Amino acid sequence: MTRELTEITVIGGDKTGLIARVTTLLFERGINIEDLDQAVREGIFRMTLHADTSEMVCTEETLRAALDELADDLGVDIRIRFPADRETKQIAVLVTRESHCLEALFEAWANGDLGADIGVVIGNRDYLRPLAEHYDVPFHDVGDEKGSPDEDALLELLDDYEVDLIVLARYMRILGPNVVFRYEDRIINIHPSLLPAFPGAAAYRQAKEEGVRIAGVTAHYVTTDLDQGPIIAQRAFNVPDDASVDELKARGQPLEAEALLEAVQLHLNDDVTVHRGRTSLRDGAGDYQLGMPEEADRANPDRPIDGKADVLRNGSDAVEETDSDAPVQSDD
Repeated sequence: MTRELTEITVIGGDKTGLIARVTTLLFERGINIEDLDQAVREGIFRMTLHADTSEMVCTEETLRAALDELADDLGVDIRIRFPADRETKQIAVLVTRESHCLEALFEAWANGDLGADIGVVIGNRDYLRPLAEHYDVPFHDVGDEKGSPDEDALLELLDDYEVDLIVLARYMRILGPNVVFRYEDRIINIHPSLLPAFPGAAAYRQAKEEGVRIAGVTAHYVTTDLDQGPIIAQRAFNVPDDASVDELKARGQPLEAEALLEAVQLHLNDDVTVHRGRTSLRDGAGDYQLGMPEEADRANPDRPIDGKADVLRNGSDAVEETDSDAPVQSDD
């Protein structure tokens, strides 16, 4: 949808009449609104609007100027991107120290397998500048001496490079709501655990300390709730007896790179959608399957399941229990 429609985003302090002022401006210029999503969180208002501007009764420059004037009047930030502005999607990769995910993205890009351009690499540390420069991609360090990022500078860079997708390639800082809201459903993170298990820092260490037999990694969309966004792709691996944390990292990092790259490609191909916190494939996504491969799913047993006792008790007249028959408390 968004490839043919103009995208307008509004970010700022919540106040009465914001939606009406924007939609009225568009209506008066012959612009048909196709989709509108808005939310308020932590006092920040965010609206993403997709509209058909093919028959509008003004020029693109005039509409930009009108929206800029309205933004100044309302004290908010309004951005507009026409379909022609997004012919080649731009990716910003955010990094800290670890290079394996950035390397996988660069290799896919160099081989023509990414479907978008890596326009900029932004770090809260300077460690990966040489890797970005090796691929002739601009690198910007927005961190202070402690690695704390300047999110105003980050937002300015994302705007300057007209970023469509933000990829957190082991970026070891939490993005603030002002960034997340501006790019909702357009920020993908890789986390070194099978979420929702072991969110937050030191996931491999948590897996070792809890004695799990199977660990893994998760690529997901970023929300303002830490490591709780909609899951796109996961990978799992066995945890050997007495494996060290470093050995778990060595097993997990190649899977981190693979799952992150897969999630990015699904997003760029417009193959995945989010509804009520869960991802699903769009029609026309091909034979791809979210979750385990079909052969692995088929290998799981399909019996026994609950119900045999009911059949023996009631005979052929047994009926399947409804949800209302379920016990209030289970042993799970």
